[in-house]
Amino acid sequence: MRLRLTEFRPRTGPYEHRVVQPRTPLRHTSLTAPDPIGLLLGDHDGLNRLAGLFSFAACSRHTIVHVPLRDGVPPDEGVGEQVDLVLAHHTLGLRPSQWPALRARMRQGTPLTVGTDEARTARDAKTWQTRHDRDDLRHATHARTLFLFGSRDVFAHTASELARAAGFGPRQKGVVKGRSTMMGCLALVQPPGGGHPVEVLICFKPYPPYAHFRRPGESATRPHRTAAAP
Repeated sequence: MRLRLTEFRPRTGPYEHRVVQPRTPLRHTSLTAPDPIGLLLGDHDGLNRLAGLFSFAACSRHTIVHVPLRDGVPPDEGVGEQVDLVLAHHTLGLRPSQWPALRARMRQGTPLTVGTDEARTARDAKTWQTRHDRDDLRHATHARTLFLFGSRDVFAHTASELARAAGFGPRQKGVVKGRSTMMGCLALVQPPGGGHPVEVLICFKPYPPYAHFRRPGESATRPHRTAAAP
């Protein structure tokens, strides 16, 4: 996949950081913070591009991936605070408390186009699935942003889950009527002490008006069922 990004090089003291953002927003994708359940709701384009961003993050240990999601089209379902998303390798040492200062320095961006390696992502995702000591995504919410920290393998696994949601979500029953469908959840580290699990559900939903929506393989000129159809 080719990703069109904007690259920033903000400095804090003597340190320069590399931060990338999607060049165009994911308009029909939203995220609510897990408290204890969050919701990642997106259409095919949004979930597919998120899969690419997670794949890029998996192979970019020294890069922070920032996905602004608060300024998109407000979702018509779900509860909780709308947040942005930041992905960073756990070895990078990024602290959520550092983020507001970094974000404020992201002024002059440079266009950047990168490619992702789907074969490598699939291999790394399989490695994560077969590990006995596999790591989940550490998470924190700060400054209206959900931070996900992890290794190459868990980011690759998440990329595969999002790609599956983007590919198979449009085939699910009810989506032609505008219904969302749950396709999975993020693998998050659970807090000690038990209680309700902390989750972020991955859901597919086409954006309105739903008359434009076609299942994969449907002709754009062939009549199809509308929201009023049985």
